[in-house]
Amino acid sequence: MQIVCKNLTFAYGKRGVTAVKNLSLTIDEGEFFGIIGETGSGKSTFIQHLNGLVKPTTCDELTVGEFNLLDKKCDYKKLRSKIGMVFQYPEYQLFAETVFEDVAFGLKNFASLTKEETEKMVKEAIEVVGLDYEKIKNKSPFDLSGGQKRRVAIAGVLVTKPEVLILDEPASGLDPEGKEQLLSLLHSLHKSFVKTIIMVSHDMNTVVEHCTKVALFNKGEIYCSGRPSEVFFKLEGLEEIGLEQPLTGYLKKELELKGVNIESDLTVDDFVYNLVKKLKQGS
Repeated sequence: MQIVCKNLTFAYGKRGVTAVKNLSLTIDEGEFFGIIGETGSGKSTFIQHLNGLVKPTTCDELTVGEFNLLDKKCDYKKLRSKIGMVFQYPEYQLFAETVFEDVAFGLKNFASLTKEETEKMVKEAIEVVGLDYEKIKNKSPFDLSGGQKRRVAIAGVLVTKPEVLILDEPASGLDPEGKEQLLSLLHSLHKSFVKTIIMVSHDMNTVVEHCTKVALFNKGEIYCSGRPSEVFFKLEGLEEIGLEQPLTGYLKKELELKGVNIESDLTVDDFVYNLVKKLKQGS
């Protein structure tokens, strides 16, 4: 499902506070796409348009695969089964008495299923996020660890088998180990379960390590977009709008000032490989 947005503008409230203006962005199927920008840059407003949570003030085109979100006859119920949305701190949205009931809740809005069909889909969703179905299905979600709660919340979104998974700051509040486990899970899901992942993040190191493409939002507009290395090479521009370079970006810049140019996509492994290669050439 390709996502195409052309000249999207949205304003909140009677005073018409503009959150995004004339925003155009295309996200191709299969991408692990990062959206970055400081608070208030329009990131969350944009992603909420993709499943119809908010409607454009004006827009020339807004399509998600076969769905035309500007069409009054757009089937939002079907759309929302294809676009999975995981909000920041999703574990705070857990509410049911058991893990099974919490994960199964999402199915009630999208399909009339038998008990056996429901159990099969819930089991698959719980297992695909790396949890033991038999051990966890009857537990209270509130008795789980923080990392397990987040996985259960994600399972509740995946249970409808969406083609696109959108996550708003998915690693917020997690320790380094929990963060790496979650990102590893997302890559596993991207390979086997969902076609496209869109991740909103303030962590530039996470974005450069894990995303295939990135769009930088600034004051409701797209400041720049492309491969992470293309975006993060704009060091001065990033600092001007309140964002930091990934660590490898700073190192690259400092080395350039000393006459050492490292060609790299800015992931840690690639940067270290090319740095070592450069040092060997100079020895």
